[in-house]
Amino acid sequence: MTDVDRAKHFYARLGWRFDIDYTDERGFRVVQYTPPGSGCSVMFGERMTTAQPGSVQGLHLVVSDIVQARDEMLRRGIDVSDIFHDANGVFHHAGKENQSSGPNPDRKSYASYFSLSDPDGNQWVVQEVTERLTGPVALSDHHFTETLAEATRRPMDPG
Repeated sequence: MTDVDRAKHFYARLGWRFDIDYTDERGFRVVQYTPPGSGCSVMFGERMTTAQPGSVQGLHLVVSDIVQARDEMLRRGIDVSDIFHDANGVFHHAGKENQSSGPNPDRKSYASYFSLSDPDGNQWVVQEVTERLTGPVALSDHHFTETLAEATRRPMDPG
């Protein structure tokens, strides 16, 4: 982070739980925030990574209602993209490839998104998940797009 305190302010504005801000005598600093309801946390600070500020792109946050989540971010003063979906299936791509405006027309699970960036330009993609995958999905299961159902039926590439 180029400015850890600015980042702290941003993640607090998101409504995430503040967990820790630790600094040692050598200038190592770690700050941790946890999204509401999440078992995963985000850590940032000083002298804790060699990654360039803003180099993290496409981390996903999952919500159950994409419209409500976007409205909440706007209410908190967070700059977010419009809601979009993939015109050819379920997975969004880097950039604007295959992006169509608005939520997935059928509100299929895993198929609607918006994005936001922290002050350093690290990008988050917020994804609507209303029905969790449990393994291979039958093409007849209408909670998911056919593209996602088909992808869960392909063998995994271990390499």
